[in-house]
Amino acid sequence: MRKSDATQLKRQETDSFDTPTDLSHDAVAEISSGLRQLLADVFALYIKTKNFHWHMSGRHFRDYHLLLDEHADQLFAMTDPIAERVRKLGGPTLKSIGHISRIQRVLDNDAEYVEPLDMLAELAEDNRTLAARLREAHDVCDEHRDVATTSLIEIWIDETERRGWFLFESTRRRN
Repeated sequence: MRKSDATQLKRQETDSFDTPTDLSHDAVAEISSGLRQLLADVFALYIKTKNFHWHMSGRHFRDYHLLLDEHADQLFAMTDPIAERVRKLGGPTLKSIGHISRIQRVLDNDAEYVEPLDMLAELAEDNRTLAARLREAHDVCDEHRDVATTSLIEIWIDETERRGWFLFESTRRRN
């Protein structure tokens, strides 16, 4: 990437689209940046969940397959509200798969085969991590008095914790 391209990309990442808001420029930049990161993580977790959904096998195939499909639907349903919230604030959002891959923090799993319970355990951990990152974003929004975004995040935290709980209970080994 040429220096002028990198400079222009940096400016696009930090400049607002001058959408009217009573939030400061710094608040818009900080909240938008955090939400973009969350959006990349949600997309990455959505793809990982669908990957495991598609490659599920074994004795509990139907139950796990349906559970992961439900979880993927929840994750995908988060994407548009996150992106639209960034735009409502006046910030830029994700532009491509490449953009997602550059900023995602959820690790991909491209293994040829993963045991079903290992899939569920990995997704449980990813959901716990996502809940923690949602709380971090909530703190930033709360600091800037962005109650609309904090309200959305509170719902997503609850949904994320529920996914993590279901995944944990599905992997619990009984005596």
